[in-house]
Amino acid sequence: MFGGWAFLLDGKLLCGIGKKGLMLRVGPDNETWALEMPGVSPVMMRGRRMRGYVRANPETSEDGRKRKRLLDAALAFTKSLPPK
Repeated sequence: MFGGWAFLLDGKLLCGIGKKGLMLRVGPDNETWALEMPGVSPVMMRGRRMRGYVRANPETSEDGRKRKRLLDAALAFTKSLPPK
């Protein structure tokens, strides 16, 4: 579906990684600050923006501090979702 690896938490999509970088499910409330980070952009699929998802380019994904901040937000959001 994403052209790379997908990682789930309790059966819910947490993040994915592929040639374009790291895709993270940070949630709508974290999207604004995440998109202000250089190298982070909205996720587009089939011409449609996926709200609550961001993509960190490969260079940004390699920065440990930025990656941790984004992953922490993705973990918190995904854990907050109701069980399947």
